[in-house]
Amino acid sequence: MFMRLARLLTPTGPVSGEYENGTLHTDEGVYEVGIDGRLLPPCSPSTLYCIGRNYATTLEQMDYEQPEEPDFFIKPATSLLADGQSIPYPTWTDELTYAGELVVVIDERCRNLSPEAVPSVVRGYTIMNDVDALDQVGRTARKAFDGSAPLGPWIETDVDPTNLDMETYIDDEKRQESNTELMLFDPYELVAHLSERFTLRPGDCIALGSPENPGVIEPGQTVDITYDGIGTLTNQVVDTAFP
Repeated sequence: MFMRLARLLTPTGPVSGEYENGTLHTDEGVYEVGIDGRLLPPCSPSTLYCIGRNYATTLEQMDYEQPEEPDFFIKPATSLLADGQSIPYPTWTDELTYAGELVVVIDERCRNLSPEAVPSVVRGYTIMNDVDALDQVGRTARKAFDGSAPLGPWIETDVDPTNLDMETYIDDEKRQESNTELMLFDPYELVAHLSERFTLRPGDCIALGSPENPGVIEPGQTVDITYDGIGTLTNQVVDTAFP
């Protein structure tokens, strides 16, 4: 059944339910986004797994060799931001980049899946901006800091992840345009591969990689990442560090 699932931070705490046209329908009642509270990341992952080097165009741009099996890294839950929240520009980098990625959200505890079994354990799909401090040494330093994983705006439960158009705009300039059919490893292969190594838990996220990433972002700029059938993740970069 087609649904958009979202979470809202209200004065009395987080609530979750079905999102429709700015309204969240929950067991606790009906809430208006922006009036009764703000959107949260649409799930609470114990771990955010991120696939790298999953588009041939990215390999060409970065002069990487094509991996024989999926390449991945991990971001902590502290890296998450919601749709509409500001991305703080860290004081310790001069080269902050973006990457618009499709994300699988897991719905039940699972391990050792076959690719064919993956759809049965998926809650749905959302969008992530893989923010990267490109001038730092080592992937964890570059990608696992606070605010490096804007996620949202909601989870779409009924979408074919293997053939989705995507585009990323920085302000009014289109910076990325691609389709998920160009992935080197498809979503089901990737989830199955990770499930051989990790126990996946409800709410865990798997970001499936990004097409080529042709530029940096600066304070004051707005990043809009759209995946057809899901929606648009929007965040503005600000020159303000976390307290």
